[in-house]
Amino acid sequence: MSQQAARSAWPGALAAGTALVLGAWLISDGEGLRLPPAPGAAQAYQGAVMPVVPPLSPSPPTRVRIPVLGVDAPVTGLGLDGEGRLTAPPEGDRNLAGWYRDGAAPGAEGAAVVVGHVDTAEGPAVFYRLGALRRGDQLEVVRADRATVWFLVDAVEVFPKKDFPDRRVYGPTPDAQLRLITCGGGFSRSTGYDGNVVVFAHLVRAQRA
Repeated sequence: MSQQAARSAWPGALAAGTALVLGAWLISDGEGLRLPPAPGAAQAYQGAVMPVVPPLSPSPPTRVRIPVLGVDAPVTGLGLDGEGRLTAPPEGDRNLAGWYRDGAAPGAEGAAVVVGHVDTAEGPAVFYRLGALRRGDQLEVVRADRATVWFLVDAVEVFPKKDFPDRRVYGPTPDAQLRLITCGGGFSRSTGYDGNVVVFAHLVRAQRA
């Protein structure tokens, strides 16, 4: 599963055309196909959020936890392939998230990007319920420097892959922010999911080792 991407237009961020392909199987519940949870219009971005705590120095993430969704997953680093596309986490481990290691680190200045499959051929994957998050929910990331950073959700939205807002999602930020991304939107058996669910969050607490 690969991400459609071109070369980056700004340092440390992903490029234009970077809608993700992170699941294309759609789960069956015995009575038909069942889409994963989708965010409602009320969870859309409501305006700028003032940073609460200053950014930390960069350090790679090792684990992401979303208590309200029951997510507790290791994080692996992801890079670009020979075509300039972001590689996806291996499908063999459904409880595995991936971090774009050439971008911002969670808790450091910038918009850190963490992605995960919505499903695989084996069933629901790590970010299957990502669209059920709501503004005001919190999540946490454990880092290699043993610091833990907490983020408050500002918005949860779904965007068509053909019209993905690259600069809004991946563009530089003066504070520490986080993007969680998986597949979502509509689904067809021939092309898979037609959109991406994106969670926008900002740093609200940091506990250093």
